[in-house]
Amino acid sequence: MQHSRRTFLGAAVGGFVIAPALAGPAEAGTAWSRVPAIRRRIRPPRFPARTFPITRYGATGDGTALCTEAFRRAVEACSAAGGGRVLVPAGTYLTGAIHLADDVELHLEEGAVIRFSRDPADYLPVVPTRYEGIELMNYSPFIYAYGRTNVAITGSGVIDGQADATHWWDWSNDPPPSEGPDKQLLARMAEEGVPVAERVFGEGHYLRPNLIQLYRCRNVLIEGVTVKDSPMWNIHPVLCTNVTIRGVTVDSPHGPNNDGCDPESCVDVLIENCTFDTGDDCVALKAGKNADGRRVNAPCLNVLVTGCVMRDGNGGVTAGSETTGGVRWVFAWDCTMSSPHLERAIRIKTNPDRGGYVRDFYVRNVTVGQAADAVIEVALNYENKHTGPYFPYVGDIEITRLRAGTAPRAFTLIGNPGNPIRGVKVTNSVFENMTEDDVVSDVTGFVLRNVRVNGHRV
Repeated sequence: MQHSRRTFLGAAVGGFVIAPALAGPAEAGTAWSRVPAIRRRIRPPRFPARTFPITRYGATGDGTALCTEAFRRAVEACSAAGGGRVLVPAGTYLTGAIHLADDVELHLEEGAVIRFSRDPADYLPVVPTRYEGIELMNYSPFIYAYGRTNVAITGSGVIDGQADATHWWDWSNDPPPSEGPDKQLLARMAEEGVPVAERVFGEGHYLRPNLIQLYRCRNVLIEGVTVKDSPMWNIHPVLCTNVTIRGVTVDSPHGPNNDGCDPESCVDVLIENCTFDTGDDCVALKAGKNADGRRVNAPCLNVLVTGCVMRDGNGGVTAGSETTGGVRWVFAWDCTMSSPHLERAIRIKTNPDRGGYVRDFYVRNVTVGQAADAVIEVALNYENKHTGPYFPYVGDIEITRLRAGTAPRAFTLIGNPGNPIRGVKVTNSVFENMTEDDVVSDVTGFVLRNVRVNGHRV
């Protein structure tokens, strides 16, 4: 059911409540009081004052000599010595996969570029990884760590995935060869309970790897670097604890599924002072998908997003669509979002195949200059699925002090028949130039307090 703004902003119509202007609710105040404790727990790792320049191990920064073996030797020497810094001096270093080890900081000096090979064979052998919320054995992510403690990627250099329309990105759609058949095969394996070790893809298959994936790691830092042109998601921590992503620039607006930063099933994550210009969601919180998400059953908890700039992208701060393990206690504040190609500012997306939950999602002090679709979207019909065996719980969403300039609409809120969105509260916010009616259906507990749309209080 679609409502015009005139229809649904009547008091207590269809589950909506238009409340008088009041201070923020006590519940939100109590929730925000959790932030200092979360932030205190998130501490970047520290490393011994030892330096291992990759040039000492045979790397040549001419952009043509393959330096994979030099990176491997430098990382092994650093970890064996008890940890330190693997230094990438100014220059351009062509390489295949880089695998980090315990107590290793990969540091790019100013003027340093790590440029990744376009040959898929340089990302073999296959490693344990996750593809769109499902575990498998696949091509190695370009920078990868598995089960490590104290790992970092820092500096002012550039990490260039070199993906383009004829390398990696062309796997995303027709004509063949493309990822479609492999995505179906992987989903079927997960539904049938095939062991992860037997879900072997890689050579002869077309599931794209991520640019940076840190898997089952503890004490993670990514700071200062610029990342660009990933085959798929750019920065993807999975099942990690204590993650800091600070001052990073994601410059990847053209590639399909080029999400900026996707913490998946992680606990205690800080994303601070980053800039995102992406071909998909800027920040997307995830927790596994469908049968495999229920098998792993690991939520994404305690995520702080602050001081970030979002430009191109499908969503600014997003949860989903892989929500099966649950997403909870998300706080986003003091962010700026604007672009003709930024589709939505705040976005939650899932469907009745996912299950799980997205709840306790809090946003404040966000400025949205321009968006191409709804400023705020909560959609439980992702991929046009309205019914299914695993309805998700989505609710307890509170947004305050949001100011939006130009967009088609303020709200797109779509629940499922019989499974509504359970609570969206927006307070002290302004939507200045909305050109279309809002879309609201199957929602209970939609509360607006001191909200203005196109100059009118609603």
